[in-house]
Amino acid sequence: MLSKILAEKNLPPLKTRDEMINILQKEVYGYLPEKPDEISFEVKENIRKNFCASKAVLNEIKATVKIGEETFTFPFMASIPTGEGKHPFFVHINFRDQIPDLYMGVEEIIDNGFAVLSFCYKDITSDDNNFTNGLAGVFYKNKKREGSNPGKIAMWAWTAMRVMDWACTQDNLDKNCAIVCGHSRLGKTALLTGALDERFKFVHSNNSGCCGAAISRGKVGESVEKIIKVFEYWFCDNFKKYANNEDKMPFDQHYLLASIAPRYVNVASAVLDTWADPDSEMLSCVAASKMYEDMGLKGFICENRLPCVGVEYHEGNIGYHLRGGSHYFSREDWIKLIKFINKKRGLK
Repeated sequence: MLSKILAEKNLPPLKTRDEMINILQKEVYGYLPEKPDEISFEVKENIRKNFCASKAVLNEIKATVKIGEETFTFPFMASIPTGEGKHPFFVHINFRDQIPDLYMGVEEIIDNGFAVLSFCYKDITSDDNNFTNGLAGVFYKNKKREGSNPGKIAMWAWTAMRVMDWACTQDNLDKNCAIVCGHSRLGKTALLTGALDERFKFVHSNNSGCCGAAISRGKVGESVEKIIKVFEYWFCDNFKKYANNEDKMPFDQHYLLASIAPRYVNVASAVLDTWADPDSEMLSCVAASKMYEDMGLKGFICENRLPCVGVEYHEGNIGYHLRGGSHYFSREDWIKLIKFINKKRGLK
């Protein structure tokens, strides 16, 4: 059934990782800037006493990057268990800077043995068509945005990589178990981050939908035309030509998932989130599976049908679940994500 559905969509065949990443940057997200010329960190330790019942410390970090003659500083938070050893950790691209947060139950994450480094995407650059503020202002100073120059998603992804730069300096964080995650537009951002930065062993997309995990061809809910009409600044200018023209795209979103191979990717859907389209999100997992299989790995292992509420596919290197409810980064999503990660770590 699934192979028949995909055949009808006439998806472009998978290419090499470098080729797919190049196409996605050229045609969708824009090319990310190179690493900063310099980066430094200022850390305020243990800023909240008895944090998580003293099972963790909360640190505030300010990162300063130098790009040419320009500098930019942004904050992020690090919630790290106090126990001994190296802790697996999330880099969570979030909508707010609150600790804990609607989308991030920090104490539960800590209780499961994980650290979480989080930042608010609007502390990087505004979520609108203004390219003069924050990091966008640094990149585009006296320069018009055109062609394959980066949109806002690429800038948020670039910042997540800088948070990973800090994590790599910390002896109590397990660099072999780094996870980047995000919800909705920031789920799209997490996928791009993970595709481009191989330091992330796991990548989690939560309800990312159009231009995230979901196949664009034949998608219901949000389409390329609809997303460009409202959020064209998320993408590069080249992407505009595919509005209501998905069949002409020399790619689809299975390229984004496949670019993460041989590392792990997990996709979460919600049954009421028809705007994101759970069917198209799972079909992308199916289409990306061949990349893993060609590497001699388990790709996406599922039943031969579209998803129903409660499915949880964790056997392959591509994970997927469909929960009840609507568009939200829920406690259930975090629990299932941690379950997927621990399974791949050989833990129960």
